[in-house]
Amino acid sequence: MSKVFSTRPLLVAAVAATAAAVLAVVNHNPAEAAVTLPPVHAGFDYQLDGPYTPPDGVQVVSRDRTAPPAAGLYNICYVNAFQVQPGEQDEWDPDLLLRDAQGNLVIDEDWGEPLLDIRPGKAERVAATVNGWIDGCADSGYQAIEPDNYDSFSRSKDLLTTADAKAFLTLLAEHAHQRGLAIGQKNTVELAGDREAIGLDFAVAEQCGEYDECGQYVDAFGDNVLVIEYTDEGLSTACAGYGDRLSIVRRDVDVSTPGSSGYVRKTC
Repeated sequence: MSKVFSTRPLLVAAVAATAAAVLAVVNHNPAEAAVTLPPVHAGFDYQLDGPYTPPDGVQVVSRDRTAPPAAGLYNICYVNAFQVQPGEQDEWDPDLLLRDAQGNLVIDEDWGEPLLDIRPGKAERVAATVNGWIDGCADSGYQAIEPDNYDSFSRSKDLLTTADAKAFLTLLAEHAHQRGLAIGQKNTVELAGDREAIGLDFAVAEQCGEYDECGQYVDAFGDNVLVIEYTDEGLSTACAGYGDRLSIVRRDVDVSTPGSSGYVRKTC
């Protein structure tokens, strides 16, 4: 936002600063609370394997919903919204797990996670559980939500559609906004153009440097993009193209904690 000058500079400066930091989410419900977006081009750390003291210069941290937020920073709460987190299958109604025509669970083979059935008629029931987690994030002091596996439809044996995914994520976005939380699009660059209709505020993009996708996220979200790369080549590409605009970090694939043998964290 460009600066505006008038005979009331203090008032205008205050209004401009507030407008730059806060997004009023009125697309879905005028009664929803305003949400604060992550600061752009900020020090970022991705701490999904466990919380630890953020390195110097970090302003934004993403942590699992079971972890406490980092004091004094902008905190994003990671929620596995479209699939079942390992070890949590017994916590779900079996009827809400996606099954093929033979009754077998549809599994994300890379992570061993059953997909949730977000088709019409069940999406609202799945959302009731996930929105309960969102409530927990809000109550803990997080400022935003990162719902993972938006692209589960691509692993669903054609049982789920992009329409199912977008409708389900809209339910989560509406609830997050009602709780005063921003909500990010996790990956799934092919649907970035639908972000306003769904109510998404920023993006969390894994490997957009490696796969030459960062520009597509920027086209949809402007500079409100947080990038995680898992290779030095991906980091180099992301930093060369967007290091002066976006929040970018290189982590190890297991996003492990300091002291672990595989721990890696680098920035531009």
